[in-house]
Amino acid sequence: MPLVKQSSYKAPFGYISGHLQTIYPALIRKVPLQTKERERIATADGDFIDLDWAREQSFDRLAILTHGLEGSSNRAYMQGMARALIRAGWNVLAWNFRGCSGEPNRRLRSYHSGSIDDLETVIKHVDQTKHYHRIALIGFSLGGNVTLKLVGDLGHYIDPRICAAVAFSVPCDLASSAKWLEHHTNRLYMHRFLKTLSAKVREKIQRFPNQVHDDGLDQMRTFREFDEAYTAPIHGFINAEDYWAVTDGEPDLLSAPVAEWEIPVVEA
Repeated sequence: MPLVKQSSYKAPFGYISGHLQTIYPALIRKVPLQTKERERIATADGDFIDLDWAREQSFDRLAILTHGLEGSSNRAYMQGMARALIRAGWNVLAWNFRGCSGEPNRRLRSYHSGSIDDLETVIKHVDQTKHYHRIALIGFSLGGNVTLKLVGDLGHYIDPRICAAVAFSVPCDLASSAKWLEHHTNRLYMHRFLKTLSAKVREKIQRFPNQVHDDGLDQMRTFREFDEAYTAPIHGFINAEDYWAVTDGEPDLLSAPVAEWEIPVVEA
C-alpha cells in the first residue's frame, strides 16, 4: 500500500487536535435524517439486514454506504455523506450491520472486519430492486475494510456496474490498531466500543446460553481480550491473532476492473 509522505489535508480552523476532530462530529454534530425509507431483507442463514434508503426514481446511480464498528446508518458521518450524495444526484442506500439497526439480530453470529457476505447480499438485493447504471461503494472504518475486501476478493468477478469503491479511516492492520487503542490516550474510544459490544454479548448469552458464555466480560479492557473470547470463536477463527491475520489479507485490488471516475465533491 502506498504511503502518503506529505499530506495536503488541513484541519478545519480550531480543530488542531485529532481527538477533537474525532469526538466533536461523533457526539455533537447533527445531520437531519436523509435515508428515511427503511426496508428489511432476509439473509440466507435466516437472519435479517435493515436498509435505509433515500431514492429518487429519476436517478440512475446509487451509493451504498457501510458504517463503522458499532455504528449505524443514522450516524452523522453516514447521513452527512448521504446528504452530499443526494445533492449531487445520487440515490443512497445506508445499510446496518447485523444488530446495529436498533434490534438484536437472530443468529449467534454478528459482523466483523473480514465478513463480506452481508454486503454481497445487499448488492444482490439492489440488483433485484432496480437496475442502476453505476454503483459506488463507500465504507467508513470497519465498513471501509469490508468494502475494500469485497472489491479485492471478487476481483474480475465484480459486478461491472460497481465503478468505484471509497474507504475512510480503514484499520488496515487490525493487530497494530488494536494495540494502539490500548494506549492510555485512546482509552475513551476503547471504553466506548467495549461498552456497546459487551451489551450485545450479554444479550446473546441470554439467548444462546450453551454457545456463548461470560468469560470475564466485565473485566475486559482491550480488543485482544474481546476478540479472543468472542469475535474469533463465534465467527470460526482460531483466536484473535488468526482473526486479525485472515482479515488483514492483502488481495490484489488492482485485479478488479474498477473504472476511474469522480464523485462530485459536495460539502457534507
